[in-house]
Amino acid sequence: MLAAAQFIMVLDTTVMNVSISQIVRDLNTSVVGLQTAITIYTLVMAAFMLIGGKLGDKWGPRLAYTIGLLVYGTGSLITALSPNLSVLLFGWSFIEGFGAVLVIPAIAALTAAHYQGHQRALAYGILGGVTGASAALGPLIGGWVTANFTWRLVFASETAIVLVLMLFLRAIPSTPGRSIKLDLPGAFLSAAGLGLAVFGILRSSQWGWIAPRAGYFIKPLGLSPVIFLIVAGAVLLWFFIRHEEKVIEAGNDPLLDLSLLKIPILRAGLTILLAQQFIIMSTFFVLPLYLQTVLGYDSLQTGITILPLSLTVFFFALGGSSLTGRISPLRIIKVGLFGMLLGEVLLILSTAPDLRTIGFGTALGLIGAGLGLLTSQIGNVNMSSVPPERGSEVGGLQGTFQNLGASLGTAMIGSILIASLVTNFQHAVLTTPALAPVSAEIVAAAETSANFVTVDQVRSAAQQAGLNAGQVDAVVKDYAEAQITSLKVTFAGIALFVLLALAYVFRLPKKTKVFKQAY
Repeated sequence: MLAAAQFIMVLDTTVMNVSISQIVRDLNTSVVGLQTAITIYTLVMAAFMLIGGKLGDKWGPRLAYTIGLLVYGTGSLITALSPNLSVLLFGWSFIEGFGAVLVIPAIAALTAAHYQGHQRALAYGILGGVTGASAALGPLIGGWVTANFTWRLVFASETAIVLVLMLFLRAIPSTPGRSIKLDLPGAFLSAAGLGLAVFGILRSSQWGWIAPRAGYFIKPLGLSPVIFLIVAGAVLLWFFIRHEEKVIEAGNDPLLDLSLLKIPILRAGLTILLAQQFIIMSTFFVLPLYLQTVLGYDSLQTGITILPLSLTVFFFALGGSSLTGRISPLRIIKVGLFGMLLGEVLLILSTAPDLRTIGFGTALGLIGAGLGLLTSQIGNVNMSSVPPERGSEVGGLQGTFQNLGASLGTAMIGSILIASLVTNFQHAVLTTPALAPVSAEIVAAAETSANFVTVDQVRSAAQQAGLNAGQVDAVVKDYAEAQITSLKVTFAGIALFVLLALAYVFRLPKKTKVFKQAY
């Protein structure tokens, strides 16, 4: 039951990513619009996961699991029927997101409550393996269904799976709730702080980071709104921490028990979980853009091309789970991060106007292997650092860090991609002699309508603008080269983040004995 719920939670995002091109066409939207939907989906989960964990404590994990699945299934149905981006945002980004904030902490809490010792470690390893399997199968399932039918069928199927799970709720033992008072001011401060900061990062590709982009009319103090949103979010999060400290001093139930973050093992596990999600979600966002927008692949071809990543995630997640208790989790995590780093570097070298099959496949295999190893360990590392009765709290923290990493990954990497594309395209236009008479107009158009589109769309726009045949060819050539450069820059940004995660891990002391006691 828990593994089935875990499967559809992970499947959701990978299906959306691999179906980007068809969803953009069906809903008459843009890559930036879909990037917004993906980011808001994970942001809703990051912002409200702590309150979801607390509701699980109050109601009992089983009831929270049940209600969350029903909400999630409703959101999936709305998503399947969505006629435009606004309805998709409502059904997927919000309704499904709110369902997930109840289900994800409940899965962690139910596992902690009903399994002990080595069985608990194995159970978390199995859940990690299921996460890997879902990440592995998502591109294939989504690609096949989207190519042969429609992406809507995947979301409708999730609703059907939820209804089937409702028939077997008796398989989950009853878990009582606790009489606690919800910290609503803390929930508001944390959700608003995270929401403003990540939303600011998300909009940076359209509004600019500090200096406002041309054509955008809201310029507080002559600056981009982004910097104000990020600062406001940081201030609210500071107030949230101060508020939680006062709640704890008064002897009441805080939304976040800050003492949990003082546990070295848990703090390390949560940090690596955030890094893992940042790396994999940003990679999953960029890969389909390369394969579909640059190379012209459909969703099924995309899923097949990503197969090396899919297979290695699955097998290394299961293999990593079998090593639980025999090898230090930190050692396995370090090896996983090294694999992901090598994979991202290979992606930089392999990204070209045509697919370099061997290098590209090897890169995906290394990234998948690293993700599988990390996935197999982090859940048990985090949950084994606290007593079982605190499972909902830690489950909420895991969900928060996991989805915060996913939100930041999609928002920041999307911003880097668009910014690099615009900058490189504008530079190429300004240095191309054939475009000198119209360079100012092209540069201005690129600034005000920044988006990651196909070369055919650029050719059509150039022709409609009245450029002659030579100028059209020059614009298309410059844009195609800027696309490849921006993709390489993006993969380099992801690789840099992997390096930062590795630097953090290497500073940690070895905790092998502590982990063994937890098992």
